[in-house]
Amino acid sequence: MVNATTSQTHFNYKPIPVASNADPIYFEDFGRQVEGFDPAKTTPEQMEEIVNMLYKHSILLFKNLKLTPKQQFEMTHAFDPEANTYGHGNNKTGNTKSSILHPDLKTIPHQPQVQLIGNGRVDGVHEGLDSPQLKHPHHKTFHKTPVSDEDEAHGVTRFYRWHIDAALYALSPPKVTTLYAVKVPSGELQTCRYDDGTSDELQVPLGGTAFVSGKNMFDILPEEYKSLAVRTTVEYAPHPYVWMSKAHALSTGLGLESEGLEMNLEDLPEWEESKVKKLPMCWKNPVTGALHLQVHPCGAFKLHIAPSSSSTATLYPEGATISDLTKVREILYTIQRPGIAPPLVYAQDWEEGDLVVFHNRGLLHSVMGAFTPDQVRMFHQCNLAASDDPVGPDADDIAKYA
Repeated sequence: MVNATTSQTHFNYKPIPVASNADPIYFEDFGRQVEGFDPAKTTPEQMEEIVNMLYKHSILLFKNLKLTPKQQFEMTHAFDPEANTYGHGNNKTGNTKSSILHPDLKTIPHQPQVQLIGNGRVDGVHEGLDSPQLKHPHHKTFHKTPVSDEDEAHGVTRFYRWHIDAALYALSPPKVTTLYAVKVPSGELQTCRYDDGTSDELQVPLGGTAFVSGKNMFDILPEEYKSLAVRTTVEYAPHPYVWMSKAHALSTGLGLESEGLEMNLEDLPEWEESKVKKLPMCWKNPVTGALHLQVHPCGAFKLHIAPSSSSTATLYPEGATISDLTKVREILYTIQRPGIAPPLVYAQDWEEGDLVVFHNRGLLHSVMGAFTPDQVRMFHQCNLAASDDPVGPDADDIAKYA
């Protein structure tokens, strides 16, 4: 348990700059901009304050920082001092190039827990990487029905993939991720369309990062779905990013189409049942005690639902194990889709020198937008496979919601 009593006197905090269509009720506690932080002069007491504020507010934004990869690792490491390995392992994606993550990550040699991500070819040597070629994810490579070329030319984009930063096999989900903007190309605002039969859309910055609160996602659920959520354990596929490598995403980026394109388990790289991740649907915040609905919908394989002791439970009151992928995805989409509605989304409008630290066990995020090959974008990303798995609902939560 993190110490929640640290006095908050070292830095100034103000709300993050949300879009005009954001509903203020969902941002009362979600996100803070931090002023007065100097990574070269951070004391343990200051870092303890940052840790506590991150768990309380899920996102911390720092402007105009000069941050070395070593400083970034040390800052990330402070949230989990027993963790030392990059969230997907220090070789990023395992010994296979079939993982969907493989093109997106370049490991910084002298600080292997930090990755270089972005777009375009970098001139010269950057942090020991010789002219690295970077590739920004594009929804056309992943969504079943991408937007038309004409719409894209008029600035229409999509959420690429709503996710948690986590290997979801063998390694525990990182507690935090730090993202530092080294080089950011400028561009016009784009329209992020949901294209799911609703008229939902969002004005977003070019290459912005979208965030939604897992706490908000849980809090807005009807009572019957809160009961289901606190009783459910999500089992992820072995090597999920290889397993899903041929599958297509929904137009919202919130999960996969059920087309039978996932790899057979016997065709995956060697795996062990003991390393398969089975994680609660709701993760408990170590400072606030709040429940955050935290599921990576693309990697979900089965749902294990415990029975309810309440006579009023209407969804699976006797419990169930759901292994039909179509049904698994239908349940998850019903539960998660309300939480990505436009008024609940924070889209980070990046500037060079921005650092965003986010509670990876408290929110979902997605990249957006598309860049031309000559637009160079450079970010340093760090997260660490955690020293333990997330904690789920406690007895009081079960009594309250189940």
